[in-house]
Amino acid sequence: MKRLAIIGSGDLALQIAHHAIFDNHYSVVGCFDDYKEEGDFNKNLLILGKLDMIESCYKNDVFDVLIIGIGYNHMDFRNQLFTRYKNIIPFGTIIHSSCQIDKSTMIGSGSIIYPGCNFDMNVEIGENCLIYNGCIIAHDSKIATNSILSPGVNLAGFCFIGENTNFGIGTIISDNVTIVNNVRTGAGAVVVKSISVSGLYVGIPAKKVK
Repeated sequence: MKRLAIIGSGDLALQIAHHAIFDNHYSVVGCFDDYKEEGDFNKNLLILGKLDMIESCYKNDVFDVLIIGIGYNHMDFRNQLFTRYKNIIPFGTIIHSSCQIDKSTMIGSGSIIYPGCNFDMNVEIGENCLIYNGCIIAHDSKIATNSILSPGVNLAGFCFIGENTNFGIGTIISDNVTIVNNVRTGAGAVVVKSISVSGLYVGIPAKKVK
């Protein structure tokens, strides 16, 4: 079993470690965090050191694969970290065993698919994405790199979702919708038309508020 290290040590990192271990994906050796001291613990998660130690730890055979455990409040930082390390350190992927994933689905490295998700044929999930519990993605829809879907997000068929998107819990996206990069939606938003301007969209139907 490969050894996983996680960037970040907060709640998201603890969730990733939990699913990695108890769903039999990886053993977890610890995490990297600039705000914690080497050798400390967050619950059972060992702090391996600061972020500037990631490369040296990998070269010294401390871990085999890396996953980013930093959430939606730091979308740009997530993207920067993945871009920095993806060509020098392998990234892991976690797809929970309870998910229903069609064999034609493609899921990029560094992505995490939480329990209870359902992906139909020809779905594509980019690299470094977080797809939380119970998300449904219909046929031929695509999610680009570094996007986060909160629990219960539903996408109809033939949707294209740009990079760095962050959909709030229960968001619904109608069929044949294209959404540009850097879009957020509020909880329960219903998107019925394509979105061509980045920003925050809320309501039914979803409208830009900032």
